[in-house]
Amino acid sequence: MKKLAFVLIITLSFLSCSIDDNGANNVGDFYSEYIPFESVSMPQEFMFGESYVIEYTYFRPSTCHTFSDLFSDVNNNTWTIAISNIVSVNNGQCMNLQDELVTRTFTFIVNGTGPYLFRFWQGKDSNGEDIYLELERTVVQ
Repeated sequence: MKKLAFVLIITLSFLSCSIDDNGANNVGDFYSEYIPFESVSMPQEFMFGESYVIEYTYFRPSTCHTFSDLFSDVNNNTWTIAISNIVSVNNGQCMNLQDELVTRTFTFIVNGTGPYLFRFWQGKDSNGEDIYLELERTVVQ
């Protein structure tokens, strides 16, 4: 998770730079934010060498949130994954959304043997600790 925090800090550092000719500071026009996974649908096992479409859902918090990418940290067969959104401040014109469930997919190619552990980020608990939906899948040949 330290890598996740490091990437977020670096991203925010780049986004906070102003390049205006008059020296005005435009910090806050947009920023990156991780969004918790709501659900993940994937097979119970994988075949070596095959590719699989993995479906996931998340709630879009506001009209200013736009999907950016999936962040993944891979350590052997352990994949830690988070949903990254770009948030446009849009001069305060954002509307909060209650029930806008977004469904997306990604393709996973099985190129290793042994079990895979997927850790899908689901936010933080009351102590500020990261929470994950952990799914372990075996590979058959």
